Amino acid sequence: MTTKTTTWPLARVLRDRDAGLCLAGVVVSGFGTSALWLASGVWVKDLTGSDGLAALCMLALWLPTLAGPLLGTLADRGRRRPLLIGVNLLLGALLLTLVRVDAPGDLWLLYAVLFVYGAAGVVHDAAESALVARAVEPSLLGDFNGLRTTAAEGMKLLAPLAGAGLYAAYGGASVALLDAATFVLAAGLYTALRGREGKPDRPPEGHRRRTADGVRHLWAHPLLRPLVLAGGATMLCAGLNGAMVYAVVDGLGHSPAYTGVLYAVQGAGSVAVGLFCGPALRRLGARRFAASGVALLALAVALRAVPSDPVALMCSAAIGMGLPAVLIAALTSVQRETPGALLGRATATANTLVFTPNVAGLAAGAALVGLVDHRLVLVALGVALLVTAAVLCAPPAGAEAVPRR
Repeated sequence: MTTKTTTWPLARVLRDRDAGLCLAGVVVSGFGTSALWLASGVWVKDLTGSDGLAALCMLALWLPTLAGPLLGTLADRGRRRPLLIGVNLLLGALLLTLVRVDAPGDLWLLYAVLFVYGAAGVVHDAAESALVARAVEPSLLGDFNGLRTTAAEGMKLLAPLAGAGLYAAYGGASVALLDAATFVLAAGLYTALRGREGKPDRPPEGHRRRTADGVRHLWAHPLLRPLVLAGGATMLCAGLNGAMVYAVVDGLGHSPAYTGVLYAVQGAGSVAVGLFCGPALRRLGARRFAASGVALLALAVALRAVPSDPVALMCSAAIGMGLPAVLIAALTSVQRETPGALLGRATATANTLVFTPNVAGLAAGAALVGLVDHRLVLVALGVALLVTAAVLCAPPAGAEAVPRR
C-alpha cells in the first residue's frame, strides 16, 4: 500500500542516502555563500564609504558566469565527486586569506577572492548537476531540484541575517571563516557519497569544439531549446521587474525599508513552491509546468501596478512561486535529456543563457524607472511574460523525450 510518506517529495529524496547527502551539501555551502554575499558589500562599504565599490562585490561574483560554457568543460573532464570535493576544499582555503583584509588597500584581495569564488561556483554547479543526475533516481530529479530551490531560498532568508549579525559582532573575517567552514563540511558530505561514478568519456580535442558542444546540444534539442530560451526571457523580465520594486514601494506610500518585507514574502513563496515541484513536473510535463509558472508570474507582475498593500503582498508571494517553475523545469530537463559526458558543459551553458539576462534586465530597469511610469513598465512586462507562457504551451515539434540518464 502506498502511504503519504512515499509520495511526499522530502521523504522521497531523503530515503535515498546519496540524494540526501547531495541536498545537505547544497544547504551547507549555500548558507555560507548567502552569508558572505551580504557581508562582503557591507565590509567594503565600512572600509571605503563607497556604494560603487560595495556594488563591485556582486559584479566580481557574477562576472565569471559569462564564461559558463568554457568553465563547464572542466566538469566533463573527469569524475565529478573528486572535483566537487576539491573545489570545496579550495574555496575553504581561499577564504582563509580574507582574514588579512582590514584596510582599503587590502580590497584587491577581497575582489580577487570573490572573482575566483564566482568562477569556482560555475564549475561547482556544473559538476554538482552532473553528479546529482547520476546519484539521484531520474524520477526524483524534479523533487530534488524543487527541494534544492526551497533550501536555497530558505538560506537567502536566514543566512544574510546570520552573516550580518556575525559581521556586526566580530567583523568580516568571521563571516569568511564561517563560509570556509561550510565548504569543508560540504566536502565531507560529498566524500560520504557511496555511489560509484565512472569516468566520463574524454571530450573531443579542441577548446572551441568542447565548449560549443553544450551550446549545440541545447539548441538542437526540441525540449531544452524552448525551456532555456523561455528561462532567459523570464529572467530578463524578472530583472526589469526587480528594478521597479522601489518605485512600487514608493507608490504604496512606504519607506524603502518596506522592500525587505516584499522580498521576504517573495522568498517564502519560493520556499513553498519547491515542495510540490516534483509531483507537478510529473503531472504536467516540463513545458506546461514552466508555462504555468510564467503565467502566474505575468499576472503577479502586472498587478503590482495596483497601489494596494494586500495586492502587493499577494503579488510578491505569487512572484516567488511562479519564477522558480521555469528554472526548475529547465534544469531538471537538462539533467534528464543530456548524456552524462556532456552534462557539465550543458548545465553551465544553460545557466549562462538563463541568468545573464537577469543582470541586463536590472541594468535596463534602473535606466527606465526614472524615465517611464513604473506601472506602464509592469503591465508591459506582464504581457511579455504571458506571450512567453503561450509559446511554451504551443505543441512541441515532438513529444517530450523520455527521461534518461
